[in-house]
This record gives sequence, structure tokens and C-alpha cells, in this order.
Amino acid sequence: MDALTYDDVHINFTWEEWSLLDSSQKRLYKDVMLETYRNLTAIGYNWEDHNIEEHCQSDRRHGRREKSHASEKPYEQTQCDKAFRYHSHRQKHKRTHTGEKPSEGFQHSEALASHSSLQIHKRTDYGEKPYKCNQCDKTFAHHSTLRLHKRTHTGEKPYECNQCGKAFAQRRYLQKHKVTHTGEKPYRCNECDKAYSQQNRLRIHKRTHTGEKPYKCNQCGKSFVCHAYLQTHERVHTVGKPYKCNQCHKAFSDPRYLQIHGRTHTGEKPYKCNQCGKAFVYHCALHLHKRIHTGEKPYECNLCGKAFAQRSHLQIHKVRHTGERPYKCNQCDKAYSQQSYLIIHKRTHTGEKPYKCNQCGKSFVCLSLLQTHERIHTGEKPYKCNQCDKTFSQHPSLQTHKRVHTGEKPYKCNQCDKSFSQSATLQTHKRTHTGEKPYDCKQCGKAFAKQSTLCLHKRTHTGEKPFQCNQCGKLFAHYSTLQSHKRNHTEETL
Repeated sequence: MDALTYDDVHINFTWEEWSLLDSSQKRLYKDVMLETYRNLTAIGYNWEDHNIEEHCQSDRRHGRREKSHASEKPYEQTQCDKAFRYHSHRQKHKRTHTGEKPSEGFQHSEALASHSSLQIHKRTDYGEKPYKCNQCDKTFAHHSTLRLHKRTHTGEKPYECNQCGKAFAQRRYLQKHKVTHTGEKPYRCNECDKAYSQQNRLRIHKRTHTGEKPYKCNQCGKSFVCHAYLQTHERVHTVGKPYKCNQCHKAFSDPRYLQIHGRTHTGEKPYKCNQCGKAFVYHCALHLHKRIHTGEKPYECNLCGKAFAQRSHLQIHKVRHTGERPYKCNQCDKAYSQQSYLIIHKRTHTGEKPYKCNQCGKSFVCLSLLQTHERIHTGEKPYKCNQCDKTFSQHPSLQTHKRVHTGEKPYKCNQCDKSFSQSATLQTHKRTHTGEKPYDCKQCGKAFAKQSTLCLHKRTHTGEKPFQCNQCGKLFAHYSTLQSHKRNHTEETL
């Protein structure tokens, strides 16, 4: 066997290639090369004129740079005439012609280029994790991975964005972040035309169309669309919820969830819509909100073709076709298609109103009602009619308004065939057939078919007269009475 030379086992990078590596990758390169030399030394190879430790620790990067610019490539491959600067590179290239796999005995089909790489690769098969963190006892298969992990304890973030100054623990996180400045999204879904900055994000997104959830928890059987979600979930089984809020003592399994939860106390809303200025606590909430402006509705019902902006809205809609209502109230036997609806309904029995307006103190049974109410104070009306430019504070109000233009009356009475543009109007109308009067006055016991009629009746007990004539100052309990009164002034002027 011919004597091995240094260049036979040494892997060289061009300066451009070397500059693309981060510090952890450079350290991994050093570790692998050292292990290669030691393994070959252990089986009898002698390295002449080379102190390997000193060589790897010294800075030969500039030497590499000079070689990368030199045009000399003395090693030529006879089969394809390709030339190489180093003999080792030609040896590796020859394997593309011969199909040779230099290291055998591992289970996977891929061939690894060196004995040291094979040893590291075997750890993934055997589950060996020889590198242990001295702070949390977590173990790793690679020394470089341990180094990266230690930054979670030290808080070190050596990679800084040169545009916004944000820092990251790993170079790949910085590369992903930079796309937020460029806005580039080259990976597009061929089903809904949604685009992503990273290919793996597109791959995960496609599972929303296929329903695939390949990552399964081996303790409770719950499945997830990506590995990161599974890892977060597994903490519930292994470490519980160690991250506790110091204001309300709510606990979380992931520090990111605690950080996001903290915004409910501070009022911070870092995600802002660039079209209407509305801000959100969660990035996903901003993403959903933007569909109001774009009109995007990627979730389509496969039974009737109706499309929705959110998957949850599609799931709710599907129940209309099946009629299934598995969530039943144990006090009044009323049933619901969604558990969240049942929870909200139960508050009508308990009187609980946990969502309070911090401007007027009014309380509500659910968050959506509070959010709608807050628009009274802000004057926000984000929903605009594209035919008459009239704006509304609620999306259902816009949908109802549009029927003024279309003349649509989809809600039909099954007793008299009368049609209505709103479901609530149909429900009120049906009481003329049934005689139902569900709204009782607590003071005199009188019952009414409409809640609005009950509100007007209550003024006879309270004496409230909220409507004032702007000409004579007289007060009235009902708006219609004020309008009749104003006609008296009109007739007097005539």
C-alpha cells in the first residue's frame, strides 16, 4: 500500500466556502478531522512532518485562500477529464464513477466519506449521546450541538442582523430572519397559492390540505403536523409546566408561551397591520386579520363549496350539514356543535362575565363580544361595503347589509312562507305563530316577544326618557314619540 500523505485525508475548503460556515460548523470540521487523524494513527499510519493538533489549532485559513485562487489543478480524472487541486478530492470524485462506498457496516443506505464521519453517524443509529450539559444534564450526539445548546443557558447570541440589530444564537436563525426584511417568498403552494420564505414551511403548510400529522406522541397518541409541535407537547409529559407567570401564576410548558402570555398583562401588541394600523398580541392573529383586507378564504367546504378565512370557521360550518351537536348543557338540555359555545352558554346560567371593558367597565360573557364593544369607544369600523362604501364594526353586520343591494332573503318561515334577510328577524317572527314571549319584566311580570320591547317597557318603571327635543327640550321615553312630537314644531312653523 502506498504511504498516505496529509492531503489524502485532509478536506480543504475554498475561502468562499469557508466563509459560509458559522463558528460551530468550523469547530465541527476541526473535531471530525482530528478524529480522522487519530483513528488512522491508531491503526498504524505515521504522519510525517505534521503535528496534527497544532495544525488544526493554527490559522491556515489564509493559506487555503491563496490556494483557492491558484489555478493549478495537477490531479486529472481520466474518465471525465475533470481536474482537481488535491489528490483526496480526485479519489472522492472517482467514487461517482465506480459507485464505491468507502465505509461499510452502517444501517442506512447513504455512504459516508470518512471513518470519523461513520463513527458520528453511528451515534444516530445506536442512540449514543456522549456529550452532556453540565447545567441541565441534557445529552447530545455531537459536541457542536452541545455548544449550541449551552447558549440557551448563557443567553449568548453571536449572530446579529445588520438591518434591525436583532441577535440570534444560530446562524440559520439569522438567515431565516433576514427574509422578513426582503419579503422574498419563493416557495408557493400549488393548491391555495400561499407563498413561504422557506421550503420546510411550505411542506408543513401542505399538510393542512392533506390532513397529514406524521409526528405522534408515544404517550398519549396525539399527532402533530411538525416535529417542533410534538417536542413542545412532550414537555407536558416529561417536565410538566415549569415556566410560571409571576403575576397570575399560570404555568406553561414552553418559555415562548410564557413570553406571549406576559403580553396579556403588559398590553403589548407587537404585530401591527400595515393597512389599517390594528395591532395584535399574536402573529397568527395578524395573519388571520389580513385576510379581511385581501378577501382570502383558503378553506373550502367540500359539500357546498362555501369558503372560509379560518379552518375553525369551516369546521363549525360543516356541522350544519351533519346536524351533530354533541355538547349538551346539563341545566337546560340545550346542545351545541362546539365545546366553546357550551362554555359561553353556561355563563348565562351562572351570570359570569369575565371579559371587562377597561374604559366603561361593562362586562361580557366572551372575548369576541368585548372586542366588538370596544369599537364603540374607538370608532373603528373595519368592514367596508364594496358597493356603497358604508362601513361596519362587525363582519356579520356587513353581510346583512349586502342583502340590501342583492335583495336576498335566505331565511324563510316554514309556516307562512314569509322570508327575511336576517336569522334573528325570522326567529322573532316565528313567535307570532307560537305565541312565545320569553322576555319577562321582573317588576310587573309582563312578558314580551322581543327583548327590545322589554327594554322600552322598563322605562315605564324607571322613568327614563333618553330622547330630547332639540327645539323645546322636552324628553321622551321612545324615539318614535320624539319624532311625532317634532312634527308639532314643523306644523307650527307652517
